[in-house]
Amino acid sequence: MQRFQRWALNPWTVLACVLAGGALGWAAPAFSRNLGIVGVVYVDLLKMIVLPFMISAVIFSLQNLYRDGGAGRIVKSVVIVFVAISVVTAVLAAAGSLLFRPGSDLPQETLAALGNIVSIDANQTNTDMSLRTPEEPPKAMTLQDILHSLIPSNIFASLANGETLKALVFALLFGFAVGQVPTRMSTGLNHALETIYVACETLTHWINLPVPFILICMTASQIAETGLEPLKAMAGFVAAFLVICAILLALAVTLIGRRADVPLKTVVAAMREPFALGVATNNSATCMPAMVSGLVNKLNFARSRVELLVPLSISLLRMGPVAYYICGTLFIAALYGRPISALDVGLLMLVSIMLGFASAGMAGIVTISLIGTTCSYLGLPFEAAFLLFAAVDPVCAMARTAVTVIAGCAAVSVICPRPVQL
Repeated sequence: MQRFQRWALNPWTVLACVLAGGALGWAAPAFSRNLGIVGVVYVDLLKMIVLPFMISAVIFSLQNLYRDGGAGRIVKSVVIVFVAISVVTAVLAAAGSLLFRPGSDLPQETLAALGNIVSIDANQTNTDMSLRTPEEPPKAMTLQDILHSLIPSNIFASLANGETLKALVFALLFGFAVGQVPTRMSTGLNHALETIYVACETLTHWINLPVPFILICMTASQIAETGLEPLKAMAGFVAAFLVICAILLALAVTLIGRRADVPLKTVVAAMREPFALGVATNNSATCMPAMVSGLVNKLNFARSRVELLVPLSISLLRMGPVAYYICGTLFIAALYGRPISALDVGLLMLVSIMLGFASAGMAGIVTISLIGTTCSYLGLPFEAAFLLFAAVDPVCAMARTAVTVIAGCAAVSVICPRPVQL
């Protein structure tokens, strides 16, 4: 079963299934149109897991951080460094996306094909959307609206309504509070949260088992309706995202070199193994032993600190997904001709940074579903674009994981004392 799951989630398997679904949709459009319901059910199942998984993961991680004696002494440094790196990543991702503007100035044929995707609504609503001329300008969002969208007045109502960001704010605050509760009183909650976390992780694995079949069905139904033209719109997005990731990787390597006081070639040699594992597996958790080895054995950082901080950075500092959420949302905004104000960009960066926590434990196309949350805060439709992102995710997932791993090493190097080079 594990071997099949690794095969099913392999980026090249995903790409092959997308190509096979495209061929089926092109060869048998009448039959393929009936397969769209499979994708609708799959996306709904993914959304079903997000909230309990996110809340349990955030609270559980923060509780363990406070329970660890070594972690308790460096909480302030962790918070400052993680926030600083998250903000820098978000600013660079937003600036790069606004500079390159992938999705804008596309041929009218491509825009028309994408408009057809949007008009085929899973709920069969009567809303008429156009990529060319929006009927009404979006309502400007004020600071009061932003605060209202972040702070839950009733956490149970937020959970019932699927308000992911409000639930995340509650989880962060609750996690910090639980960390102050004596261990004898919070042990039961710790075990319960761990059980929920593992159960949701297991459920995610089960849902991902039929991913090859689901991707074939989703691709076939969409190609049958729209043809191949919409996929051409993603070329600019992939190129822009890879350039942004390359810049982030270069900055992270430079920062590690300055903290370790070694030449860049030494840092590159130390980071080669975790970088290669991240690209090959698309799973940042599998890179933790290589990260520890590179930072300790090759760059001489203190092992006790590194072994504590590496798992924490992998769990909470998800810089690859943060950059991806921003780039993906701005790409969709450009497609729809949605004007983006400075306040919109600020809100997008804040939401994306916070959603980085929610992506803990997620990999591959599962990560794509969280772009829907950032899109919802800017009034953008996302469900129709899910397939477009899934089609190019094998390449984007490699870049996301590499950025997460190397940025995590950079954060650890900043928090740890400078090593004494022998």
